[in-house]
Amino acid sequence: MRRSAVAALVDVVAVVLFVAIGRASHHHSETVGGFLSTLWPFAAGVGVGWLVSSRRSLWRLRAGITVCLPTVAVGMALRVVAGQGTALAFVVVALTFLGAVMLFGRVLAVRVIRLAVDRAPVTGIAPDRQVRGVRE
Repeated sequence: MRRSAVAALVDVVAVVLFVAIGRASHHHSETVGGFLSTLWPFAAGVGVGWLVSSRRSLWRLRAGITVCLPTVAVGMALRVVAGQGTALAFVVVALTFLGAVMLFGRVLAVRVIRLAVDRAPVTGIAPDRQVRGVRE
């Protein structure tokens, strides 16, 4: 799996977890429609973050910040347009949670991939632009 795809997966998981945990902690109804109504602004924000970040560097820690900031900014702006709440505490929690998961998720993903590659049989093919078996 390419590093950029792993980073994109980390970002999507971060947003889905953020929405799921937030809805559960506030005892919102567990409907698909409710979940999606909370998810879509942040999903759009992740898309903007990916556009702002270079695809080839999406897996890097700096890209975690480059994706996180538009995710929260665009997500909050779209929530305002949609008539949803954007209390300051919510913005701080979103920035903190998404930032932590997007950054540390990248670190964890690279370490897990390296561990898996270290335990895998040697194939003899290791281009220099790879992170121990993970193509860009």
